[in-house]
Amino acid sequence: MQTAAYYFPNFHVDPLNEAVHGPGWTEWELMKCARPRYPGHDQPKVPLWGYGDEADPAVMAQKIEAAADHGLDAFIFDWYWYDQPFLERALTQGYLQAPNRYRLKFALMWANHDWRNFHPASRTQPYPVSHVVKTTLATVGQVWDYIIDNFMLRPEYWRVDGKPYFSLYAMNRFIIQMGGVQAAAEAIALLREKACRAGLPGVYISTIWFDVLEGHPNCSECPQTDWFHKIGIDCYTSYNNTNINKAWFTENMQVDYDANSQAYLQMCRKAISTLPAPYYPVLTVGWDSSPRTVQSEVYECNKVGYPYIPFMVSTPESFGRAIDDTLALLAEQPENRRLLFINAWNEWTEGSYLEPDTKYGMAFLQELKKRLSARA
Repeated sequence: MQTAAYYFPNFHVDPLNEAVHGPGWTEWELMKCARPRYPGHDQPKVPLWGYGDEADPAVMAQKIEAAADHGLDAFIFDWYWYDQPFLERALTQGYLQAPNRYRLKFALMWANHDWRNFHPASRTQPYPVSHVVKTTLATVGQVWDYIIDNFMLRPEYWRVDGKPYFSLYAMNRFIIQMGGVQAAAEAIALLREKACRAGLPGVYISTIWFDVLEGHPNCSECPQTDWFHKIGIDCYTSYNNTNINKAWFTENMQVDYDANSQAYLQMCRKAISTLPAPYYPVLTVGWDSSPRTVQSEVYECNKVGYPYIPFMVSTPESFGRAIDDTLALLAEQPENRRLLFINAWNEWTEGSYLEPDTKYGMAFLQELKKRLSARA
């Protein structure tokens, strides 16, 4: 079995962010400003290692060491392309320059969505779009060349079934961006062709699956089962386990962590039994997107949409229970279908992170190591 954690790289300076927020801005600024939004609310959450620059190889080396020591096999970097790379220095200058990078593989998930500025979001103002995905079938070849040449050919790149792992965050958006299902199939075929020409054995294509997408008229021109046959998907997974049932769409402030974990496991079983390709589960550490909101405004759930949604508070113990249940589910699958994803290594502004904070220290990582070791 292999375990990979999503890595959100917005904790280093990027010129596109500076153009919007000013010199030196990172999402650490939101964490520093976070305040309690209800009695007993645990904010601000403070990183045990400080507000480090993830583009610094020494800072990234500390992350790699802790991740590898506690059972992780890979980071999957959220990767952005708006006719140029965005938020990439955490990978290119941090991870790829870290002296211990050989201890932990890496892969990419193309976060192929427009970038909305909810940093922070107001209840009374629309969230402007700062950067737009403009890639089409005519231009996607340059994206494929870039990721193959700069990343997939590297020995540190994570492989599944012997092939470089590459995930698309939103296949429904990708279909629209490329110009339809057939065009999306041509784009994926081009990626695989270019990879083979570069000496790789192909590409293992993953896409994020949402339970509500099947047959949704705004998502694609054909059901998801056709995506597999026409586009050539190797597997499905999820980015997190939020927004999976009615509990997330009320005005209640909190979703129970244990109950949500059980509801998600039911969804996993449905996905595993009905999707035409393997589905791999994701563990979500917790949820609290309040740092991305204007702190002086009233926090009301589901009145204006994300990031004003419920909280899901976890403890190391509840996280440990979710790990055990998910590992039990994976144990029922064939050995070559035992991949575990975690959201996330460092989604601080969404409250889902394995990195140590000043409240729990390394406890979440220690739970992960203990539970993985027990199943080894």
